[in-house]
Amino acid sequence: MTDLFDKVASYDRAQSLRDHAIYPYYRVVSSGQDPVVMMNGRPVVMLGSNNYLGLSSHPEVKAAAAAALEKYGTGCAGSRLLNGTLDIHVELEERLARYMRREAVLTFATGFQVNLGVLSCLLGRHDCVFLDSLDHACLIDGARLGFGKILKFRHNDMRDLAKKLTNAPAGYGKLIAVDGVYSMEGDLADLPRIVELAHEHGARVMVDEAHGLGVLGTNGRGACEHFGVESGVDLVMGTFSKSLAAVGGFVAGKREVIDYIKHNARSAIFSAAPAPPVIGAALAALTVLEREPERRKHLWENVDYMKRQLPALGFEIGNPDSPVIPIMVGEDAIAYEMAVRLQDEGVFANPVVSPAVPPNAAMIRTSYMATHTRAHLDTALDALANVGRQLGVIR
Repeated sequence: MTDLFDKVASYDRAQSLRDHAIYPYYRVVSSGQDPVVMMNGRPVVMLGSNNYLGLSSHPEVKAAAAAALEKYGTGCAGSRLLNGTLDIHVELEERLARYMRREAVLTFATGFQVNLGVLSCLLGRHDCVFLDSLDHACLIDGARLGFGKILKFRHNDMRDLAKKLTNAPAGYGKLIAVDGVYSMEGDLADLPRIVELAHEHGARVMVDEAHGLGVLGTNGRGACEHFGVESGVDLVMGTFSKSLAAVGGFVAGKREVIDYIKHNARSAIFSAAPAPPVIGAALAALTVLEREPERRKHLWENVDYMKRQLPALGFEIGNPDSPVIPIMVGEDAIAYEMAVRLQDEGVFANPVVSPAVPPNAAMIRTSYMATHTRAHLDTALDALANVGRQLGVIR
């Protein structure tokens, strides 16, 4: 007989990293997600957070979370479908709909649950979904939970997407689901061409704006606004855990589509409603985001500075167009060791290894905030240069 736990006994990757003192996961931070965090009693420059606008410690955001906690308590004790809908859930959805310029919005307890619920409930047995090969795991898992046919196209390869659309089963409904910003590489989906192909082939388009919301576009609505294709995108997903300084997510689109999702997305109707402090924080963060566009300006000044300085040091960074800047290092072992050595030198950054990237294409993922100062960035550059030379990533 085969024991279910046989796979557990044979899994040794994490322990091997611990044994070699290069285990870089579940690191403990003992402060807020600020430009400098406390780790093991010492300050560390944070280059691993998605707190792009620096709002997770904003006084208004924290005060709004505290006020919601005081009024509504710690949780809703049920799903939105049944007893868990509060007036602030509705207020946030109406605010988000106006901000995103969509007819309606539905919130979920996590961003991951948005894509699980939306794709699984929309994809029937006579539907196809077209996924970029570098789409986030929640898009892939949502598609797997549905009953539709999954067709992956090579990353941002519009010829490959066009071929797969042309060869899709006749009579099937079609959905193209992509990230607006690819969260490891930091590059953008070719949304103008995707929208054109969708129109040519009668497909719908869904864009995950988790890393674009608050960051891209004149008003911060994401990659769709950045490219001027909002009218050609049917569904937009967003998350609260990046620019909106909380946790949770939403989907925005036509009222009848959102109403269908509201009553059929299992990750919404069988999950507890987002907690009141989370909703209060997201509402306040949205207010600050709309009121202070200069935060995006500061963020992009920081990003542009690092995009100049990192290659000047000799690092290869690919072609990022977002606050995510990857540093290519090659072997997984180098990425692990580089992350640990950077922390020893006072900088937090994340290793990205296979299978998240192809073999020998490991990277150090760095990400930036509007609240980083030039001094923070220069400190990080000094550490990156030192560790990069030690490990032979740069000369």
